[in-house]
Amino acid sequence: MDDSLAAPTPKAPRLLEQLRDAIRRRNYSYRTEEVYVQWVRRFIYFSGKRHPLELGAAEVTVFLNDLARERNVAAATQNQALSALLFLYREVLQQPLPWLDELERAKRPVRVPSVLSRAEVRRLLSAMRGTKWLMASLLYGAGLRLTECLKLRVKDVDFDYRQILVRNGKGAKDRVTMLPASSIEPLKRQLALAKAMHEADLAAGYGDVELPDALARKYPRAPYQWGWKFVFPSHKLSTDPRTGVIRRHHMFENYLARAVKEAARAAGIAKHVTCHPAPLVCHASAGRWLRHPDRAGAARPFGRLDDHDLHARAQQGRARREEPAR
Repeated sequence: MDDSLAAPTPKAPRLLEQLRDAIRRRNYSYRTEEVYVQWVRRFIYFSGKRHPLELGAAEVTVFLNDLARERNVAAATQNQALSALLFLYREVLQQPLPWLDELERAKRPVRVPSVLSRAEVRRLLSAMRGTKWLMASLLYGAGLRLTECLKLRVKDVDFDYRQILVRNGKGAKDRVTMLPASSIEPLKRQLALAKAMHEADLAAGYGDVELPDALARKYPRAPYQWGWKFVFPSHKLSTDPRTGVIRRHHMFENYLARAVKEAARAAGIAKHVTCHPAPLVCHASAGRWLRHPDRAGAARPFGRLDDHDLHARAQQGRARREEPAR
């Protein structure tokens, strides 16, 4: 047989392509995929562009120690890099790393949380308008994390029970939280705008939305149904980086993060105010100290009194606790 007629031998996928494929097979988020790829690339460049198969535990230890010693990164950053490299060697290269005895751990400092007072929260929210105000109000009144607010679907908002069902939250867990009474009418107006946007997309030949897991294959028409749409859709269509499909995603994280920082400056608040990863009113390290007294799993500022316009069902929860035992 003529060698010129033989089928070409397929090229083996590059290392980073293998890494992405392994991450997607395990249904990790796109953010995790990007972070892991970034750390593997940095490790390769740090090691003189050598293939990780030529490297091992010693080179990984040197790289991680350099992060802690020379670059003075936070402990969470070093742990993130360690997780990426462990995943690379275990799941992609099939060469699990041994215990890294010489690893120097970055110190995790103990921070005092920065919590806003009720007056500061009012000033912050009063400096915001429109959709940004609504999203910030949900973070504050419903205890949503930033990504939980961005990924909120229409079907998970229950106006009759005044509650929000958070799907696949932290730790891949679902939970129910309250819907602030002051956000009900603005949220209905937001849904009306989102539905008009959805109908325009359908008329233009688009209109589908990203679904979790394999639901799109199981229910082919579900991506076009109104209930699966994001409550806060993006203002423009974009290309899915994984599938290449053009669709309308939810708003980008910086849309609200920047708005909160600008509102804090406009309100004259000098404290560190952020909406990620803990709810709007606290720094990340305060998350474990803030627990809603009326609903488990939802965060709220420590020591804050009940606010009926933000927590419509707070009094109902208190009444149940005060009932005498039978």
